[in-house]
Amino acid sequence: MPEPTMKTPRPTDAELAILRVLWDRGPSTVRQVHDVLLLERPTAYTTALKLLQIMTDKGLVRRDEADRTHVYHPRLSQEQTQRQLVRDLVDRAFGGSSSQLVLQALSAKRASAEELVEIRQLLDSRKFQDKDPRPGTPGGHDDRD
Repeated sequence: MPEPTMKTPRPTDAELAILRVLWDRGPSTVRQVHDVLLLERPTAYTTALKLLQIMTDKGLVRRDEADRTHVYHPRLSQEQTQRQLVRDLVDRAFGGSSSQLVLQALSAKRASAEELVEIRQLLDSRKFQDKDPRPGTPGGHDDRD
């Protein structure tokens, strides 16, 4: 698996659908991916095959050719891909402002009580991680505190 910092192309919606299948099922053949895609919408086997070939060329998936039936693996984890997509979205749509992304996300769709607790825990853990006890550093203490 490549380094998380290695930039891979942004997947299309159709490619993301295939990546979700691979993340959920694990390494899969074209037939297995196609069968899952059919549950969501009509998709031709040849379309799934062509998309997987394109995704291999783009570096989004790896193809294991050891057996007669090729098996496809995602190159990046779901978390790595999501982080890359979010970084791209923050840069393109929000001018690099993570806070604007969060504010828009929370105003666009109501978060459940469980999600809000999870968000609060994440913010609290980040606040603790970002504290630097040295004066004059972000989170550190100096005479202005």
